[in-house]
Amino acid sequence: MASKIKKVAIYARVSTDHQTTENQLRELRAVAERNGWVVTKEYIDHGISGAKGRDQRPAFDTLLKAAVRKEFDVIAAWSVDRLGRSLRDLLGFLDDIHAKGIGLYLHQQGVDTTTPGGKALFQMVGVFAEFERAMIQERVKAGLARAREQGKTLGRPRVDQAIEAKILQLRKKNIGQLKIARMLGIGTGTVQRVVREAA
Repeated sequence: MASKIKKVAIYARVSTDHQTTENQLRELRAVAERNGWVVTKEYIDHGISGAKGRDQRPAFDTLLKAAVRKEFDVIAAWSVDRLGRSLRDLLGFLDDIHAKGIGLYLHQQGVDTTTPGGKALFQMVGVFAEFERAMIQERVKAGLARAREQGKTLGRPRVDQAIEAKILQLRKKNIGQLKIARMLGIGTGTVQRVVREAA
């Protein structure tokens, strides 16, 4: 039985307006042709950093919405850094598309998750990301425990009692919290905390 022709969405991104996505697109179109994939649409973000969230990358956001609707079988991108700058974001993206049964092709890394080798590679990436999260949590817990043992007060330092009294005096005169913070040269969060604790 002949295998089904895969529909592919191409995603390209450049960080500045002086760069062009044309090289990325040309290579990815050639890959699609070699694999017998049909390009359904090209999603292009111009002059947008990969560090920006999905909400600030319109083409990427549209691509993910189309993935939810299963408008294609594979997403092809030039490189992993075109998709995002953090491992956590990449793994979230992979979870989303794999949940829909959509594959990922990364040209520079030679990764194709539609193949058994590509799937195994991303499973390993997931394992290491989980390990990294666990290590960070352990380091944070150990640091907090050490600080407590040394008698350090955790959180932001409290303001002087005289300033706390001044905050409450000004509030009694119906002066707004933002204005009090400006008058005393302190953060609004401090003013809010003092007022809340005094209530």
